[in-house]
Amino acid sequence: MTVSEREVRVLRPRRAAPADAVRPTRAEVNLGALRANLRTLRRYADGAAVWAVLKADGYGHGAPAVARTLERAGVNGFCVALFEEGVELRDAGIRVPILVMGGYYGGVHREMALRGMVPVVYDLAQVEEFARLVRSGVIEGPVRVHLKVDTGMARLGVTMRELPQIVTSIAQLKEVRVEGLMSHFASADLLESTDTERQLALFEEARALLRRGGVEPALCHVANSAGVLRKVGTLDAVRPGIALFGVSPFAHTDSGPQFQQAMRVRTEIIAIRDVPAGERIGYGGSYTTTAPSVIATVAMGYADGLPRALSNRGHMLVRGRRAPIVGAVSMDMTMLDVTTIGRVSVRDEVVVLGAQEGPQGRDFISAAEVAAHVGTIAYEVLTSISRRVPRFYREP
Repeated sequence: MTVSEREVRVLRPRRAAPADAVRPTRAEVNLGALRANLRTLRRYADGAAVWAVLKADGYGHGAPAVARTLERAGVNGFCVALFEEGVELRDAGIRVPILVMGGYYGGVHREMALRGMVPVVYDLAQVEEFARLVRSGVIEGPVRVHLKVDTGMARLGVTMRELPQIVTSIAQLKEVRVEGLMSHFASADLLESTDTERQLALFEEARALLRRGGVEPALCHVANSAGVLRKVGTLDAVRPGIALFGVSPFAHTDSGPQFQQAMRVRTEIIAIRDVPAGERIGYGGSYTTTAPSVIATVAMGYADGLPRALSNRGHMLVRGRRAPIVGAVSMDMTMLDVTTIGRVSVRDEVVVLGAQEGPQGRDFISAAEVAAHVGTIAYEVLTSISRRVPRFYREP
């Protein structure tokens, strides 16, 4: 028996469970925000089917709970990067179509078919393996696939040069049906770029080439979150990811009032001390107090997903006001200067990401803001919140 013909057991790291949480650090996911963001994206999609992208544990929000919420809200399907991610969704009871986009299937072709997942293919060997399993009676055919063409990303996909030969070969394989044709925008988030228009033109060439070869995909899709919001490439289906979670796909730009950031990360103050002027704070003494200060220690560090690059430059919210991060972010803890906030106590809530309303006001820290501080993108901020931070799901 080959690897592809025996069941593959997929093991995944265990996420911290809310019931087991002792530390006050947690990520709160607003399920109502997810539904509202889906409704907004549907309006932008102009009738195209919405396939929600839930790669990387649903962009750090917890894929199973997010998927169940969106499935009940009527999403048309889900896109994941890995077979393992698809297994997690199926094991969570998800029944809508799941598109596996990563392209690496190892020996799990049989399991993909049996679990009703749709593979993205870009190489003839991938297609032929599915056809072989149908011919040998291991799985039923025809196997549905989505063919990916490379229109300018230079990452995955059949190149335009290779496409004619691939189409000729696929057209002869009756065991496989090309249900979808797809590509991926490289620069849709760059408003001044003309790359997106060039990619769309190439995609239409690929579509025409398939039609001439006798291959008629029912679903053509290319638009990611940025494409949907720009109303560019909204064909039969769209594949929004980051926008579903209320975060703008445009770098260092907040999402605006039409979207709601779904994740709020909070912790608490676990220690407070009065520090004289001239005292060095944290590893390496990278911060020195210039006046008598009140320094609070909070229970979150870089092992939880708080970027170490926020040392001496980021903020957290305490009692509704911003408190600067001082000293180096540690693995498990971080220090804040709360001198000007007043009446701060141990166990006071501290918001790392999201909104807080308190006695001293109301403020909001967005994923885009954190990303701008550390020179990255909001996607990385969200997906870096580690599995040791439990996810709590709530309705508004």
